Amino acid sequence: MEGTIFGEGLDRNAANYQPLTPLKHLERAAAVFPDHVAIIHGTLRRSYADFYARSRRLASALRKAGIGRGDTVAVMLSNTPAMLEAHHGVPMAGAVLLSINTRLDAEVIAFQLDHGEARAVIVDREFSAVMASALKRAERNPLVINYDDPDYPDDAPFPKGEPIGSLEYEDFIAGGDPDFEWAMPDDEWDAISLNYTSGTTGNPKGVVYHHRGAALMGYANVIASGMGRHPVYLWTLPMFHCNGWCFPWTLSVQAGTHVCLRWVRAKAMYDAIAEHGVTHLCGAPVVMSMLLNAAEAEKRDFPQTVTFNTAAAPPPETVLAGMAQAGFEVTHLYGLTETYGPAVVNEWHGEWNALEGPERAALKARQGVRYAALEDVTVMDPETMERVPADGETLGEVMFRGNIVMKGYLKNPSATEQAFAGGWFHSGDLGVMHEDGYIQLKDRSKDIIISGGENISSIEVEDAIYKHPAVAAAAVVAKPDEKWGESPCAFVELKPGKAATAEEIIAHCRTLMAHFKCPRHVVFTELPKTSTGKIQKFVLREKAKEA
Repeated sequence: MEGTIFGEGLDRNAANYQPLTPLKHLERAAAVFPDHVAIIHGTLRRSYADFYARSRRLASALRKAGIGRGDTVAVMLSNTPAMLEAHHGVPMAGAVLLSINTRLDAEVIAFQLDHGEARAVIVDREFSAVMASALKRAERNPLVINYDDPDYPDDAPFPKGEPIGSLEYEDFIAGGDPDFEWAMPDDEWDAISLNYTSGTTGNPKGVVYHHRGAALMGYANVIASGMGRHPVYLWTLPMFHCNGWCFPWTLSVQAGTHVCLRWVRAKAMYDAIAEHGVTHLCGAPVVMSMLLNAAEAEKRDFPQTVTFNTAAAPPPETVLAGMAQAGFEVTHLYGLTETYGPAVVNEWHGEWNALEGPERAALKARQGVRYAALEDVTVMDPETMERVPADGETLGEVMFRGNIVMKGYLKNPSATEQAFAGGWFHSGDLGVMHEDGYIQLKDRSKDIIISGGENISSIEVEDAIYKHPAVAAAAVVAKPDEKWGESPCAFVELKPGKAATAEEIIAHCRTLMAHFKCPRHVVFTELPKTSTGKIQKFVLREKAKEA
């Protein structure tokens, strides 16, 4: 307001302006509720005072190791206390957290370590073998710290691997100061984390979050999830996925309890909900399927209603009814890695409960309206950059604008410029705007398949299939999947005189990429093409529904 009376002698100063950071959420919770249980993991109970002190120890130990402002610390961890500590201790050291998808193969992990310029790696021994392989491929030589989970079950389906570094996590943080004066960001625009997203071509892009957005997401998640004081949150969503939709930072706003869960299994979920009084959890449609399809012996009764936040494809009406009967209230969210996870919520109106099944289901299928921390979300014509009519029919691209949109793509100015063209973030998702301002997705222009909450690039799968000697052409599309939400379905055209089976194609893909990315269905057919030879994926999507 320069040039007005409100711009004279009213400058920012340390007393009235501080950079926003989610690290302050934990500091406050530890000061106000030091003895409240912050983390439950197996037999472990950790208070907020201990959570805060251990995070500061980690920050201090990293600083002693020469890691500080702007350095990248990679972690490959399950949903364990160490992962929660990393979300706070790494940025407390001024560093940037790179949380690696634990389902990735060594080649992709090596790319992320090199591209993100990792100075240190903290790795759970469950993933030590793939990390060891990745480090051999990587050009960088980071400090390696092993995390040996004391509550790792003896009857685990995946035995612990051998330690691959010279340091053990508990020994490492023991050398840190629990009273360490951690670093506030110099600017709230400073990076707090780095997340890699599946691209449609080439290597994945590194999405950079800032402290301001992560802090605002804490408040916005509390509002969207209806969290009161001391919520109890079950970790079914991987914390590597968009930093767990920012919930590792969110819980401290209301001094909630994190209930850690290494593997998402029906019995473990029901036991946690019943024994710890879980009030909230997040997950893909596959988690709902696990809960509803669990054996009766695995299910438990519980008195509370549990809020279940789900993203990706909207759940069918039958699933929503089943979840309600089982004691869950489903909240439908939508977002991308580039928007810190969920940035749109299907805000439900009480009067809609009186509608008949089909009408109610139609409203439930919509993605919704902007998060409280997002300035705007709309549907626009990407050519003219004008909003489409709010008629529920005119197709356009969903676009975002606000403080919970990423800083940009790491070391990729051209992709960043393209994503922000015209002053909006272009999601690549196609949708419509309804008269009441609710958006609804209709297609994914990026051809990304969302399976079990994980993004799979159709082009990456196609590239793998093309490497089979019998394949002439291939196209991969999303097939609706009751368990996973979507799964890759491959349509394959064979070379003349060549033969292959579906099992052979799938086995071939498994030698080239992570198993969850491989097609679950293979159809041999002549691919439908336009007059210019372009494969008509919209035709294949319809065929995939029947395959």
